[in-house]
Amino acid sequence: MTNSDSRVVGEQLLHVNDLVVHFTTHDGIVKAVDGLTYNVARGQTLGIVGESGSGKSVSSLAILGLHRNTNAMVSGSINLGGVELLSLSDEDMRRKRGKDVAMIFQDPLSSLHPYYSVGAQIGEAFRVHNDVSKSEARKRAIDMLGLVGIPQPDRRVDDYPHQFSGGMRQRAMIAMALVNDPGLVIADEPTTALDVTVQAQILDLLQKLQREFNSAIIIITHDLGVVAEMADEVLVMYGGKAVENGPTKELLVHPQMPYTWGLLSSVPDVTADVNNKLKPIPGNPPSLLNPPGGCSFHPRCEFRDRVGGNTCATVIPVLESKTGDPNHTSRCHLKGPEDIYQAEVLADVAPATAGEEH
Repeated sequence: MTNSDSRVVGEQLLHVNDLVVHFTTHDGIVKAVDGLTYNVARGQTLGIVGESGSGKSVSSLAILGLHRNTNAMVSGSINLGGVELLSLSDEDMRRKRGKDVAMIFQDPLSSLHPYYSVGAQIGEAFRVHNDVSKSEARKRAIDMLGLVGIPQPDRRVDDYPHQFSGGMRQRAMIAMALVNDPGLVIADEPTTALDVTVQAQILDLLQKLQREFNSAIIIITHDLGVVAEMADEVLVMYGGKAVENGPTKELLVHPQMPYTWGLLSSVPDVTADVNNKLKPIPGNPPSLLNPPGGCSFHPRCEFRDRVGGNTCATVIPVLESKTGDPNHTSRCHLKGPEDIYQAEVLADVAPATAGEEH
């Protein structure tokens, strides 16, 4: 195992600057990611949240170079450990993928090959980047399975994916992602389709391994509970753009953008009054073929009339701080969003009156 002590926690590892990922189709250009910028430090976890189609997974696949040789047009900058990934050749990118940056995919059953044992697949991922024998790779696979909590790893190493439970398959995917001790791990919905007990185990495992490897983690999720549990910072995406970014506690307690308010208001609270009303976000996410002008959220935003003129529909808001904290930025034309959130949004999710029908 690589000595992770040489990695300095807090040192900037990933710089994504003005990332654009567009896809050419028969119907036109799909603007899946449109000018995305963020940083991730070693030992830090960044949570990326947003509805389906907001650009979360597309932006992360760009980091691994998985849009190469497709109909994607990728521009901007992705700098990992001082290396500009977008300028690398296909072969150099292949050497980076799995060794310096790895991904835990959403569905382990479809990501693992059904015809090869789990141990063989982990060992192959290790041999691609290390000049070792099959027996050494097998030993490494057994060690990794034990590290992620698979019981009797020396026996289970020869089992096939269908012989593992959903939680164990996800653990095997984590073992495969970490087998080369990468500096950056991207987890795309790592707890989807798992029961809540197993979800908690997987999240605890990721945090434990992060402390051991000093890796940076990007976790892509719809679940704000996962973000609150794991992430140091949160990036909220909508319509291919970042609409809010900041430290997790600050963003969840003092959100500055109506879309973030909508995400928070639509999450059930199991500790709250059973009569509390959920408030879904009206409408649908925007078409990335023909995105709306101005603020991409304005067609669904109930506060757009608070902004003078037709500004929300015509002017793209700048991602800037509205709190005085340069680390907490949001993309919105509203003035005084904190007052609106406290006085109106939180009041709207107050308990329903006894006379209301449910």
